[in-house]
Amino acid sequence: MSHHERAREVINLEIDGLSKVRDGLQAGFDQAVDCMLRSLENKGKIVVTGIGKNLHIAEKICATLTSTGSSSVLINASQAVHGDLGILNAGDVLLVLSYSGESEEILTLVAMARAAAIDVVSLTGVLDSSLAKASDIVVSVTIDREACPFDMAPTVSTTAALAVGDALAMVLLEARGFTRDDYARLHPGGAIGRALTLRVRDFMREDDRLAKVRVGQKVRDAILAMTSARAGSAGVVDAEGFVVGIFTDGDFRRKIAEIDDLLEHSIEEVMSSDPITAGADQFATEVARLFAHHEIDDILVVDEDNRLIGQVDIQQLPKMKML
Repeated sequence: MSHHERAREVINLEIDGLSKVRDGLQAGFDQAVDCMLRSLENKGKIVVTGIGKNLHIAEKICATLTSTGSSSVLINASQAVHGDLGILNAGDVLLVLSYSGESEEILTLVAMARAAAIDVVSLTGVLDSSLAKASDIVVSVTIDREACPFDMAPTVSTTAALAVGDALAMVLLEARGFTRDDYARLHPGGAIGRALTLRVRDFMREDDRLAKVRVGQKVRDAILAMTSARAGSAGVVDAEGFVVGIFTDGDFRRKIAEIDDLLEHSIEEVMSSDPITAGADQFATEVARLFAHHEIDDILVVDEDNRLIGQVDIQQLPKMKML
C-alpha cells in the first residue's frame, strides 16, 4: 500500500467515526446545550478539561467557544488539585473530555466539581464508565476504532470530540442570537477584523477618482474620464445620475477591433447594461463574493435610488488584505 493510499484509509476511518458520532447524537446533546445556556445567561462560564491529547482538543474547543461569545476557560485536570480548582465557580459548567472515562485526574476533578454543585457535562465514548456515571449529562462520542494500527493512539476519538465541541459552539452561538457585529467586536484585529468591519464606503473610489460619463457622450469621453481617474471602468449615468451601464477597459479592447472609429461612437452603443452594483454600507466580504461569482473586475457603488456614488475594482481588495 502506498503512503497516500494509507493516508486515505486513515481519513476514511476519521470520516466513518464522525458519521457514527453524528448519528449517535441524541437528547444528551440537547441537554448539554440547555445546561450551558442557563449558565451563560446567569453570568457563568464553560470550563473545559481533558487529559493527554484530549487536553489539546479541550483547549481548541475552549477557544472556539470564547471567540463565538460563550465565555469559556481551560483547566488542566492534573493541576486542579494544586490550586487551579479556583477557576471553577458556582453557576459554571464543567465540560469534560475523556474517551475511556476512567482517568484518575479527571474523576478527581469531577468529584470536586460535583461537591461544589457544579454541573458536569462529559464527552465520552464509554457510556457506562465511571465518568459517565458521575456526570449530570453525557454526550456520546463513541467510535468503532482509532486510525492507529494498534487501535491505541487517539486519532478518530479526538477528531470526534473536536467535532462535537465545534457543534456545541455553533449551536450555542445561534441559540444565544450571537451576531456578525458581536463577532467583529471580539475580533477587532488582523484579517478577520478587517473582513468583518470593512465596508464598501471605506475604500470605494469617489469624487475625482470616480470615472463617469453621461448618456450621449462618446467613447472618447469615457476613456479620458478613466485616464483622469486612473480607473479601469467608467459608470454611465443619465441626466439625473441614475446608473444605466458601465464601460470597462476590457470592453474597449474587445470593441476596438470590431468597430471602426470607436472613439467617436456614443457610449450607450458599447456599454454593458444592467451592471453589477453594490451599496456603500455593504461589507467588503460581500463585494469580494460578487467579484468571484460574476467573474468581473469592476463594481459600481450606488445609493438607495440607484444613483452612482462610487466604484470598486478588484485590484483594491489585495490592498485591503481581503484577497
